[in-house]
Amino acid sequence: MKKLTTKLLAFSCLALLALASCKKDEVRTVAQTGTPGSLTTSTTSPALSKANLTENAITITGTPQAYGYSAATINTLQIAVKGTSFAAPREVSLTAGALTKSYTVQDFNNLLLSMNLATGVPSQLEMRLKTSLSTIAGIEYSNVVTVTATPFALVAYIYVPGAYQGWNPATADSLQSATGNGVYTGIINYLPGKLDFKITPEKKWDVAYGKTSGNGISTSGDDITAPGAGQYFVTVDLNLNTITMVPVDAYYSLIGDATAGGWGSDTDMKFNNGTRVWEITIPLVSTGKFKVRKNHDWGTSYGVPKTGADGATLASSDSNDIPVAADGTYHFTFAPIGTDNAKAAYTLVKQ
Repeated sequence: MKKLTTKLLAFSCLALLALASCKKDEVRTVAQTGTPGSLTTSTTSPALSKANLTENAITITGTPQAYGYSAATINTLQIAVKGTSFAAPREVSLTAGALTKSYTVQDFNNLLLSMNLATGVPSQLEMRLKTSLSTIAGIEYSNVVTVTATPFALVAYIYVPGAYQGWNPATADSLQSATGNGVYTGIINYLPGKLDFKITPEKKWDVAYGKTSGNGISTSGDDITAPGAGQYFVTVDLNLNTITMVPVDAYYSLIGDATAGGWGSDTDMKFNNGTRVWEITIPLVSTGKFKVRKNHDWGTSYGVPKTGADGATLASSDSNDIPVAADGTYHFTFAPIGTDNAKAAYTLVKQ
């Protein structure tokens, strides 16, 4: 019996030794410091001007942090006003394998304006690359690059004082240049017998453009005369000193027993060349309703959708009249949506 016990013990020891020899060591991957990330820019003083909106302003290139092993990283470009310690940076996600971001002059200028930087004044930005293993882990930052640039006011306006509004530049309708490139457009409603006007760069008479020959204008020209009464789309090119006017193919009005004109007479809205919406301030009564008509014709009219109403959209078909909650003076805005203009955004606010 003693011999059997001894043999069993010896066999058990051999089995344990065999199991121990077969056990595989655990392999662990540990993130190490590795190589720090880096950021470079094609320039530290991008030249911004209205004359080169589509040209490249700056190209930013990053090299992500290396963690000592192969890993998929999340890379983000951070841009902040210098001196804010990146407390609230603008962040731009960079796709894997494409750690380069280029801005045109217009895009970079828009970025500066969106950060509420003053126009015409040099401003300093700080940029860095943020690299991480996840949204919360292994976050590392590159070196900081300082860039100095002077943003400019992108949207520009000129003004159209004339007989239709009493020849007063301070209250005249404006024409807008969305990119500040010297070409200005907008809609002006000329009144019967009051067709003469001029163009002023500011809301005063210091400089005024008038008509020369053909469609030319100059600061020594005579009064410009609209082709007729009604709403015209006006284009002024101060690069070529020209003006063109064509009748508007779509204009909008209110009609209904909520208005003074009732269902038999339209009340025209005015196009706001700054906000690019049609608008009117008008007395309305709660005992009536109204609709919006295109070109004084029932072929296209807008009202509250019978189905799918969201409280901010009108529809051009299958719609109800627009109700008025209480008597009073209202500011109404209207803007067709999409290429087919089947819907329109609107607001109706009691003043």
